[in-house]
Amino acid sequence: MNIFAEGLRPPDELTHHDFDVIVRRLADDLAFGTDASRFVGPGIEFAQSRPYVPGDPIRSMDWKVTGRTGKLHVKEYEALKRITAYLVVDTSTSMSVGSTDLTKHDVAIWAAAAVGLLAIRRFSPASVIAAGSRNHRAQPTLSRNEFYQSLEPLRVGRFQERTCVGETLDQLMVLAPRNSLVLVLSDLHEDGVIDAIKLANQRHDVMVIQLHDPSETGDLRAGFVRAAEAETDHRMLIGSRTRIHADRLDRTTREMSGAGIDHAILRTDESMIPILRNFLGDRPTGRMARS
Repeated sequence: MNIFAEGLRPPDELTHHDFDVIVRRLADDLAFGTDASRFVGPGIEFAQSRPYVPGDPIRSMDWKVTGRTGKLHVKEYEALKRITAYLVVDTSTSMSVGSTDLTKHDVAIWAAAAVGLLAIRRFSPASVIAAGSRNHRAQPTLSRNEFYQSLEPLRVGRFQERTCVGETLDQLMVLAPRNSLVLVLSDLHEDGVIDAIKLANQRHDVMVIQLHDPSETGDLRAGFVRAAEAETDHRMLIGSRTRIHADRLDRTTREMSGAGIDHAILRTDESMIPILRNFLGDRPTGRMARS
């Protein structure tokens, strides 16, 4: 399925209103089928049983304890702590690659916007962080307008700079509350980034969406493609059949799987919603409650 079936265009070509309309539709589509996920949002869990007090609702009765003790007991629950979602968007030069009308950066912005809005709807504060040398970051918020404002510089600006995903994750190890959700949207071209992700996953719940363009692995049969070497501005003309990053892509997938890190590949020429829905909906229910 082509990504344009979702009506997506480069985000910087749209007005703020049109961008908002499309993001809300993407979040609606993404929410369908992920309601049972523990990806974001508060929940409730059993805390203890206590003796019944007149006025307690019948539906809260703990019948097992009541039967065992012979005295009426009710169940008490406590709210789970809200999970803060940090959306780390790679803004490096290599993210500007795009053999379709959308670059990897464009797709990352659409995905971050949809996931961030979904988090806010489920009462989880969301924060956008640009993993580049300009160090753009915003405080977590439950306000849709504030979230959009924090995303705006990435949406309309052209961030072609040095990758700092690893450095950003190192900072989140200190700054973010323990067990925060950290969603990395990057092509993972930075040296040492996999080790940084593994380290961050020891303190936080790290998920990785790896952006990929078909020209990078020779999947695009269209002659030659103009490209820039990652993290430098060295221009080159390459045959699109050349499997530039195929081995790296396979190796990354194996490393992520071996480390128990949720990892999905999002291509610039494919529909993102089915991939994101499957990625977010299949998460283990106990993972977010780890201590």
